[in-house]
Amino acid sequence: MNKDRATFAKRQREVEKKRKIDQKKTALVYCENQFGSVDGKTAAALVRHSEIYTVVGVIDSSLAGKDAGEELGEEKRGIPIFANLDDALSKLSEIPNCYIYGKAPLETYISAEERFLILEAMEKGMDIINGLHQFFSEDSEFVKMAAQNNIQIKDIRKPPQLKDLHGFTGQISKVNVPVIAVLGTDCACGKMTTAVELNKTLNNHGIKSVLVATGQTSLMQGARYGVSTDALISQFMIGEIENSVIQAFDNESPDIILVEGQSAVSHPAFISSLGILKGSMPDGIILQHPPARKFRCDFPHLAMPTVESEIKLIEAISQARVMAITLSHENLADEDILKVIAEYEKQFQLPTTDVLSHGCQKLVQTLFNHFPKLNPNFERENLNFFLDGQLELATR
Repeated sequence: MNKDRATFAKRQREVEKKRKIDQKKTALVYCENQFGSVDGKTAAALVRHSEIYTVVGVIDSSLAGKDAGEELGEEKRGIPIFANLDDALSKLSEIPNCYIYGKAPLETYISAEERFLILEAMEKGMDIINGLHQFFSEDSEFVKMAAQNNIQIKDIRKPPQLKDLHGFTGQISKVNVPVIAVLGTDCACGKMTTAVELNKTLNNHGIKSVLVATGQTSLMQGARYGVSTDALISQFMIGEIENSVIQAFDNESPDIILVEGQSAVSHPAFISSLGILKGSMPDGIILQHPPARKFRCDFPHLAMPTVESEIKLIEAISQARVMAITLSHENLADEDILKVIAEYEKQFQLPTTDVLSHGCQKLVQTLFNHFPKLNPNFERENLNFFLDGQLELATR
């Protein structure tokens, strides 16, 4: 009987997954000269996962003809990389629904060449999805072109109107399920990827998890709750994060809430992590770290902090404790990852893993250890599927 139930549950998940795929919009992601790099993290994330878009191609002339998944050092995904927009449209079977600006540079404004490509995409009838601080919906030329071609412009980072913003209320105290923040030691080091993978794993195996987004990319991926924190007036950052967690709790009745991190508490250039710690008041923290990175992303004169110093800083300003360490495997071979995992687990006495290479088993078990009430929700047949999947992953 349990085997029949497990088979039925698996089939139901497959049917639901197919239904969601059929409802997605197709998208072409622009990431010229940056795919696979730090500034191309939005494109990489959308290639890995999106509940809203089916990515049918990436634009990056330096990698034209290659597969996007393989260029990320992962499995082949059947997502081609094109030299330019004309190349993409000539080879795709139909014009995609959307054109996504998939880079996340420090620069505020797009180049003249990128501007031309966006106008061209509009002329082809593609909606424009923009994650920059430069809001295309406030650009008169873009607005005019959008109206002429009956297409939409969506600025992901555009904050709510002032009347709709929230200050901190303290109502976060009513949230009685575990809230876990996935923080990091730097920008673009895999915090969002770890949060997304853990969220998918929990939901796929019977634990209702809701991800609260704090950046533009995870909102593009389909997170239902959250806000792009770095586009907010600082007075409202903490309140908006609190409100997002409360909304997720009230509307979804979840077993657990995961909160995506931004930058790092120790980073001198950004304050989002402080807002996330204060607004979400997490019950536990997962810390993401790129061991091979020597200097902070985009700041070559700033040395990376150590895992030890980041943990001390986080735990000095938060009642929550770091419960696990997750790794970015950038510039590391497989054997290097295993070595770092062993070293960190010995040094910090904390479970350590790389979710892209080794899955989320350690993280799920850590959550069970810290929050035993989660365990009964993890049905026996789902546990068998989970362990079988992890065994298969470990033996690849």
